[in-house]
Amino acid sequence: MTLPAARLVLHLELLPGILVLFGRIPAMGPEDAGTRNAVVLLSGGVDSATTLAIARRDGYRCHALSFRYGQRHAVELQAARRVADLLGAVGHRVLTVPIGQLGGSALTDEAIPVPRDRAAREMARGIPTTYVPARNTVFLAVALAFAEVVGADAIYIGVNAIDYSGYPDCRPEYIAAFQRVAALATRRAVEGTAPEIVAPLISMTKADIIRTGLALGVDYSLTVSCYDPDAQGRACGRCDSCKLRRKGFDEAGVPDPTVYRERDA
Repeated sequence: MTLPAARLVLHLELLPGILVLFGRIPAMGPEDAGTRNAVVLLSGGVDSATTLAIARRDGYRCHALSFRYGQRHAVELQAARRVADLLGAVGHRVLTVPIGQLGGSALTDEAIPVPRDRAAREMARGIPTTYVPARNTVFLAVALAFAEVVGADAIYIGVNAIDYSGYPDCRPEYIAAFQRVAALATRRAVEGTAPEIVAPLISMTKADIIRTGLALGVDYSLTVSCYDPDAQGRACGRCDSCKLRRKGFDEAGVPDPTVYRERDA
C-alpha cells in the first residue's frame, strides 16, 4: 500500500473568498458544504481559523474539534466557537484532554512565566517554555479517532513552520510521520485509504496566512492568539504569539483588529 504524502500546499485560488468579502456572493453555510467530511483542529487563533476556511473552500463538510487541556488562555475556546459558527462548521466539539496536569509548559503551569518581549532572533532560537509536550500528537490522535467515527477523508491542522515559535510538532517531517501513523493505525487505512493529514499553512508566512483568510471571509476580530490574555480576552501584546500576530498583520498591510492591554515594554 502506498502511503499518502502529507499535503503541504500553498493555496492560491482565492477568487471566491474575495467575492464573498465584497458581497458578490453569499458566505457558505453548512448546507453548502460538500459531501466529503473533514475534521479540523480549531484552537480559535489566526492559523486554525484560516485552516477551517481553507477546508471549507476545498469542499469539505467540516467537523471542528477543540480541546480544553488546562491552557491558561482557555478564552480561546470561546473564539473557536465564534469562528466555527462564522465559517459554517457542521459541528463543533470541545473535548477535555487534561495533559496540562502533567505540567512542563508555561501555557499550563502558572509557576512558569510566559516569555515576553523577545526579539525575533531570540524567538528563532531553541524551543520556548510555551511548548506543550506532545500536544499536537495527542490532538491528532484524538482527531484520527474522530475521523474514523464521522468517516472523514481528511484531518486539517494549522501548523506552520515559518512564522512560529520553534515547536518540534509543527514541522513538515512531523506531519509526514503522523501520516504514516494514520496509514498503519486505522481501520479506514486497512480497508481502504487513511485520512489525509492536511497542513495547508505549513510553508506560509503569517502575512500570507492572514491574506488568505481575509480572502476566504475570515473575521480575525473573532480570534484569540495571546498566550496570556486577561479575563476580558484582551491580549497581552508582549508574548511571542502576540508579536507574531502583529507582525503578520503589519506585513499583510491590513489593520490588526486585536484589543491589546499592553504594548511592547
